[in-house]
Amino acid sequence: MRSIELAAGEELNPLIPHTAEIIVGFIAFSLLYMVLRRAVVPRFEKAFAERTDAIQGGMERAERAQREAEAALNQYKSQLADARGEAQNIREEARVQGAAIIEEMRAKAQEEAARITASAQAAIEAERQQAVNSLRNEVGALATELASKIVGEALDDQVRQSRIVDRFLSDLEKSK
Repeated sequence: MRSIELAAGEELNPLIPHTAEIIVGFIAFSLLYMVLRRAVVPRFEKAFAERTDAIQGGMERAERAQREAEAALNQYKSQLADARGEAQNIREEARVQGAAIIEEMRAKAQEEAARITASAQAAIEAERQQAVNSLRNEVGALATELASKIVGEALDDQVRQSRIVDRFLSDLEKSK
């Protein structure tokens, strides 16, 4: 009874738990700790490791992609420089070919002009020769007719007419 009296006479301190509660709490905490240690912690560690790998893999992939991008940029710059050089060569070659074509066309034009000039000179010379012959015949006929009237006799002899005309024309040419 004394314990009942003590229990009734003592005031219970709410801050100090009973021994049985401490033992039950310790057993429950131990069970919870084991369950968490075996089931939950490995899952958290696995998720943490996967996340760490993903971050590191992402960083490595980003670095690799950056290196590949730099390599592609360098290759692009190289190809662009090559293309510019090739374009410059093509322009220079076209300029040289253009100058050669112009020179060739100029030479052909000069040859054609020379041919046309020679042809025209030959045609002029032929026409001049024809005009000289025509004039010679007309002048000869007029001169013979005039000489016949002056002399009073007919100069029908063709050979004689030719000699007289030739002599007359040569005298005319000497007097120039």
